[in-house]
Amino acid sequence: MDAPDAYRHCESVVRSQARNFSYGIRLLPPPKRRALSAVYAFARRIDDIGDDHDAPAADRLSRLADERDRLAAVDSHPSDPVLVALADAARRHPVPLDAFGELIDGCEADVRGETYDTFDDLLWYCRCVAGAVGRLSLGVFGTSDRETAVPRADALGVALQLTNILRDVREDGLSGRVYLPAKDLVRFGCTLERDGAGRLHDEPERLADLVRFEAGRAAEWYDTGLQLLPMLDRRSAACAGAMAGIYRQLLRRITADPLAALDHRTSLPAWQKATVSARAMAGIHR
Repeated sequence: MDAPDAYRHCESVVRSQARNFSYGIRLLPPPKRRALSAVYAFARRIDDIGDDHDAPAADRLSRLADERDRLAAVDSHPSDPVLVALADAARRHPVPLDAFGELIDGCEADVRGETYDTFDDLLWYCRCVAGAVGRLSLGVFGTSDRETAVPRADALGVALQLTNILRDVREDGLSGRVYLPAKDLVRFGCTLERDGAGRLHDEPERLADLVRFEAGRAAEWYDTGLQLLPMLDRRSAACAGAMAGIYRQLLRRITADPLAALDHRTSLPAWQKATVSARAMAGIHR
């Protein structure tokens, strides 16, 4: 498979599966859009393996190990469109492909059902599954001061992942997963345990305080991560700003009505995502 066909495949993955990130990716000029689509497509593959709950854990861990090996020989898979595109992207841009290893580490933790005692423990996970993607994206965007930009890209990824965790508390809980730090649950007197009908046992006021506390943490990571945008060219800043803006709006909704976020998955309508993207393209990041 040649590179143009491989990129077209990756862009189709973005269009069909990147419900939020596609709003930012489409703001990039074609060469960077293709490269970031390749990054997303491989990250999506890793996530899909981790989320394949119909497969035994041992099988998923084996498949993740296989992808780790395939990534190490990224130029040796001419029939795999995602790896063909990713290899070409890495030749054209300083994409740190080794960061995918951290993403795989995080997905392996998911498969093993690991929980997190402290926020520092959870921070390790967030940096693996989202900070790594922030660093990979920075390789596509480009910057003149990578040493300063990398921790900011990492922070933006952490902010997005914390928002994801709060958005998905109900779905994760119903499948037996709790990502919020155990010490935070103890601090607020919550368990996040549900009855047979899916209702939480915890007192509503304590739950609301817990969610607002975690949302406040995420907001602080956005404050740090968004300092990346002035370090990027206009189109790259628009892309990152659109992605961050959509998730920041989600976080604001969750903060405004924490109990609703625990009862159902918070989302934004398409028109609001488009508005955030348009504002990002105009250089407005709020």
